[in-house]
Amino acid sequence: MRFTVATRAATFALNRSVLVKNSSAAVAVSSSAFRSSLPVTTPLFRYPVSLRAMSTAATSAPRPDVKPENIQFSSGPCKKRPGYDVSNLDLRILGRSHRSALGKERLALAISETKRLLGIPDDYLVGIVPASDTGAYEMAMWNVLGPKDVDICHWESFGKGWFGDAVSHLKLKDTVTVNEHTADYGSLPDLTQTSSDNDICFTFNGTTSGVRVKEGCDWIADDREGLTLCDATSACFAMNMPWSKLDITTYSWQKVLGGEGGHGVLVLSPRAVERLESYTPPNRPLPKVFRLTKGGKLDAGIFKGATINTPSMIAVEDYIDALTWTESVGGVDGLIRRSLDNLSVLESFVDDNEWISFLAKDPETLSSTSVF
Repeated sequence: MRFTVATRAATFALNRSVLVKNSSAAVAVSSSAFRSSLPVTTPLFRYPVSLRAMSTAATSAPRPDVKPENIQFSSGPCKKRPGYDVSNLDLRILGRSHRSALGKERLALAISETKRLLGIPDDYLVGIVPASDTGAYEMAMWNVLGPKDVDICHWESFGKGWFGDAVSHLKLKDTVTVNEHTADYGSLPDLTQTSSDNDICFTFNGTTSGVRVKEGCDWIADDREGLTLCDATSACFAMNMPWSKLDITTYSWQKVLGGEGGHGVLVLSPRAVERLESYTPPNRPLPKVFRLTKGGKLDAGIFKGATINTPSMIAVEDYIDALTWTESVGGVDGLIRRSLDNLSVLESFVDDNEWISFLAKDPETLSSTSVF
């Protein structure tokens, strides 16, 4: 769980006491009531909240002597699924090439099951790409941004990073207008100020602020001219994704599903494919791992399991295991219910304790997944 002191983010360890550090002090609070209120069978993720009016000298905080009951956290760090055991993974692929018949089969299965479980439209494409969600989102930005003015919306650290990359590395301000729509931690910017004529970059769920966009993304026009580029990590598989509003969507399976790191997922709408095949960014050399087209046409192999670089097949098997578990608990609807159940426990705890509160100002924007 994440806490902030004076609205600044910090990290805490869930033991007999919670130690929160900022630049000048540490705060120790009893967590026994909090621990006893948590459902033991429900995985947790992360959540930004804020502490009020508490201080203790850092040197007085005791060394924690209670260890986590489950240390199986992935690189999110997000907890592995209940009952996870590496011995359950299909290990036939170990030592085999991802280009082998078996390798292609397993990668294609990961893609097709992703598309089925998430309810992604038939005419959308799903691909596995390098470098987690960061690689997937950077790949999208480098390939499609440039022909239109851009609205970049951010209210937490990751979205702010996309803005920085757009102006500092892609240098979009040299050729188009880049509009920055921002808000302090705990709030959303006025997203209605974006233009349907522009490309729009945004995060669906602000992982470091606990603030998500409202259900349905009604602020995105159905008849838009520009593309929407959505960073949906810590949202996919735990929130309803309005696919008709999203042209390019990225996430990493290490977040909500607790998978292993290293790979990202890229989802393209037909409009995104059209942009890729009709626009070549001038004076922007693309590294090989970013290239989505060949000879002016989409590299279709990426979306059939022919990955750009060599993937970790054990990480792919771990993802397939998570997808199989997703099906067993009721699919994405089951995961959404599970996430909301987790949130209700935290909401009750916050309601019962005046010294703690969520960062999100509007209940409609309260994230259910930015919890440990």
